[in-house]
Amino acid sequence: MRYVKPFELFHDLMKTTQKERGRLMGLDVGDKYVGLALSDFDNKIASPFSVLLRKKNNVDLMADDFKSLISRYSLKGFVIGIPYSWHEVSSDACQVNVFINNLHRTNMLEGLNYTFWNESFSSKSVDLIIKSLNFKHPVHSKTMLDKFAAVGILQGYLDYANKKTKLITPDQSMTT
Repeated sequence: MRYVKPFELFHDLMKTTQKERGRLMGLDVGDKYVGLALSDFDNKIASPFSVLLRKKNNVDLMADDFKSLISRYSLKGFVIGIPYSWHEVSSDACQVNVFINNLHRTNMLEGLNYTFWNESFSSKSVDLIIKSLNFKHPVHSKTMLDKFAAVGILQGYLDYANKKTKLITPDQSMTT
């Protein structure tokens, strides 16, 4: 695993041909679960995907889960939500860094690039919507929250990267 700056991840992806181009996965890392969102092949739209149970005591199992997802869904990178604060380093940010460092140490995800994206308020925003759905079981509510928080992280990143790409390169479709 290799950290790259946010726009570099997207830029490198867009340099590939349409056939080679893969997808991005958004991760919302929590205490018990990791919410997952998946981009479309054009990397414009994020969709809720799944939730993985966080295996703190055996990170190799978690890395193996990711390795399988990378292969099955043509993943080229992860966009990992991390809460930014101007005043202090939060315990949630430390938790995300520990998670990534542990995955990195397995050496099972070599060649995969990742970047961080501000996830401040993503879970809180989704929680307001989820509460109104009145799920019968708290686990359903929590896993739905994690999936849609991952969507918020990934969609925010995709919107930023696509907009920045348009500003940097003129629209080729108008000249052809």
